[in-house]
Amino acid sequence: MDRRTAMKGMAAMGMSMKAGALAAQDGFYVPGEDAPHERTFMQWPVSRAVHRDRAFLQELQAAVARVANAIAAFEPVTILADATHHGDIRKAVSGSVELWDIPTEDLWCRDSGPIFVLDGAGGRAVRHIRFNGWGNRQVHLHDGLIAERVAAHLGLPLLPTPLKGEGGGIEWDGHGMLIAHESSWVNDNRNPVMDRDAVEAALLDAYGAQRMIWAPGLRDEDITDYHIDALVRFIEPGRVLINLAKTADPWNPFDAAALETYARLQETDLKIEVVHLPERPRVRSVDFVSAYANYYLCNGAVIAAEFGDAKADAAAAEALARFYPGREVVTLEIDALGLNGGGIHCATQQMPAI
Repeated sequence: MDRRTAMKGMAAMGMSMKAGALAAQDGFYVPGEDAPHERTFMQWPVSRAVHRDRAFLQELQAAVARVANAIAAFEPVTILADATHHGDIRKAVSGSVELWDIPTEDLWCRDSGPIFVLDGAGGRAVRHIRFNGWGNRQVHLHDGLIAERVAAHLGLPLLPTPLKGEGGGIEWDGHGMLIAHESSWVNDNRNPVMDRDAVEAALLDAYGAQRMIWAPGLRDEDITDYHIDALVRFIEPGRVLINLAKTADPWNPFDAAALETYARLQETDLKIEVVHLPERPRVRSVDFVSAYANYYLCNGAVIAAEFGDAKADAAAAEALARFYPGREVVTLEIDALGLNGGGIHCATQQMPAI
């Protein structure tokens, strides 16, 4: 999509334009997830303060191991965990998965892990959007320090921002456009002294982007205040995927918020691909996240979830194969992650290759 087309209609509700080059003021930008990776980072969940049920914690760990092993078939994987847990982890993951002695509490590396940026001239750094436990809703003594500890381990600069928030709260194409829900960012539990314009300016600078699409989102219904990466993903510049219920429930606040985001996207020039949520997943809990959109792109593959609805699972896998020709689609059972409010994308963080 050329610049003229991309800019057309940007005055539509919820969208903004910022002039300038595709890089932050310091020259760094976040490449798209579809760009080549050097490795994938993940975190090992261990905190009994977070996961009081030992059996469920073991299910979460098993799901993390399945995701790590699937990705490791395509690119290097590093799991972050205190060294005291490395023996148990090694029993669950393939020998190609690397373990680093960086303590963790929970598994959501998309949110607490490092956001890597490149400058296009061989430079790499970590952009520091500070993780505060989704607005201090969860203990993050270790998880709040992961980004800076990984940067130190790699000897990379840690570039500060004024923002508190999470990587799962932003969707980006690596070519200048961002999408987010206001509920996850313009929120007193993250950025109490910043209005939307200030948050937007900081996000655009952090990602080296120029344009932003906002939708209201949904506050206080889940710990994330409705992260965008469980709903909308860029397939490529100018084209997005959105998860929608085949039959929306008028009493379901997430269905209503999703339709509101869909309406905002329809006001833009983006091409929108709808993938329907499963109607008959294995898990029927109201808290279960069954988002096909929460997939992860690694080198040569799409790592995605299946939820036990054979028809919907097959349709989603077919759509992902069509959207990402040349990549193998690998589907996994990760129900424990869904029960804990997330998915595969939430559990991963890419380190882009230089």
